[in-house]
Amino acid sequence: MSHAATHAGEHAHPSAGTYVKIAVILFVLTAFEVGAYEVANSGEPAALAAFVAPTIVPILIVLSAAKFALVAMFYMHLKQDGPLLSGIFVFPIILAIGIALALISLFAVVHLLVKPGGH
Repeated sequence: MSHAATHAGEHAHPSAGTYVKIAVILFVLTAFEVGAYEVANSGEPAALAAFVAPTIVPILIVLSAAKFALVAMFYMHLKQDGPLLSGIFVFPIILAIGIALALISLFAVVHLLVKPGGH
């Protein structure tokens, strides 16, 4: 069996240039995360801090989720895998996100219903 025949069923992997582009995007997203954290903690510039400080957690979650998706798709090669393998990886993540959001909602509702200092 020839070398070409053994790899006929495989998908083409991204080029080195694509990996460099993804690395640059990951670097920029990380810089945004660090910048958002610094703005929220320092309070400067005041106008930007007024927006960033109350929303720092959702901002960091969205940026980290985007980074995770890029790493999973390109560096873990999920983009090139078949739908079954991708589904086996993605379904538990979606399930975990749903459970986490449900728990956050539950705690938020309980926090609103229970008065501070009350039993």
